[in-house]
Amino acid sequence: MKIVYPVMLALLLLAAPGCSQNVNSAASQGVASQAEKQNAVAITDFAGRQLTFAAVPSHIVALSNGEADIIYALGGTLVGRPTSSVPLANEEAEAVEQIGSTHEVDLEKIAFLKADVVLGNNPMNTKDIPTIESIGAKMVLSSANSIDDIKKQITLLGQLLQKQSRAEELIAEIDGKLSQIAANASTNKTRALLVYGAPGTFMAALPNSLSGNILEMAGGENIASDYEALQSYPQYAQLNSERIVQSNPQVVMIMTHGNPEQVKDAFLKEMQSNAAWNGLDAVKNNAIEVLPADLFGTNPGTRITDALTLMIELLDGAKTQP
Repeated sequence: MKIVYPVMLALLLLAAPGCSQNVNSAASQGVASQAEKQNAVAITDFAGRQLTFAAVPSHIVALSNGEADIIYALGGTLVGRPTSSVPLANEEAEAVEQIGSTHEVDLEKIAFLKADVVLGNNPMNTKDIPTIESIGAKMVLSSANSIDDIKKQITLLGQLLQKQSRAEELIAEIDGKLSQIAANASTNKTRALLVYGAPGTFMAALPNSLSGNILEMAGGENIASDYEALQSYPQYAQLNSERIVQSNPQVVMIMTHGNPEQVKDAFLKEMQSNAAWNGLDAVKNNAIEVLPADLFGTNPGTRITDALTLMIELLDGAKTQP
């Protein structure tokens, strides 16, 4: 027994450092795991998809101008921005690599930029999720068919960047503008027609489109509100010159990505096929406007307040015409 005890003691002494290392290693892993949980970012996008990131993404790609604007307004940056002829409001964003759009994603460029997350449209980019995930990125889907949608986008991206306080400030600015409009609202609404497209593909914007929502929130009356929606573009309807003449809009506003003057001329030629067209208040008062593409041809993001301001000016101008 005198021999056994020293041997056992020696074995215990040899084992002690190993046990200590195992305990320390486990403790370190526990601390690391806890830190990872604290840094993790969890969001739910517009498609109802729950996404989790180990930390705030640092390589973000936006497929449309609205999301690009919101990211920079929140204090974030992009590694990839949408390919667009419409200038971005942020100069820093203008210098960022162009990576296609919601309609045509340049996967090779996105992979080269080592994107963590790609901001796409719901439902347009749903089909692109597997491809984006195949290069190690995640797709976050949202949409902007109303001012409320833009506010929800700001909230969502504020969560993604962990900039919730800044997101609340941006939303408060929009709400302040809407409250100001409501306080000055008139029961005498300006009759307006919103036209979107290019020669040969003109459509009337419905109230469930972003521009239609802007029009109504600015105090205008959308003469196409009861037009039948197109199956392929449910936010728009086919133009009907006879119904337009019956409604007699006081102002016609055109949204396009093409050459403004060429598009305006083409639209006028198309409408003038109806002999009564020249009798419209909008035509007699030359109240046919081409809206700026950066505010109406695409989601303006936080610049929705600028879009509202311009819309109010145009509606008021048409209302004061004899």
